[in-house]
Amino acid sequence: MDETDAVVVDNRSDFALWAIERAKAIVGEQGTALALAARDGDEEALRATGNALGTAISAALLEVFDGLLPAEGRD
Repeated sequence: MDETDAVVVDNRSDFALWAIERAKAIVGEQGTALALAARDGDEEALRATGNALGTAISAALLEVFDGLLPAEGRD
């Protein structure tokens, strides 16, 4: 999701849908690369793709956290 996209989360159901879609995107983008690196036994690629997966997860968590802050509290 880029900075111009916005999702309004008004309830638990909306949040659950957002979380499912975000997780699917992360697994699709990062999980596949991680699985391929593991299959190929490429330690350097495995390390890099594992870090990319962790970064994507952290970014998603920060994305939702930033959405919880009032606009004036954001950096």
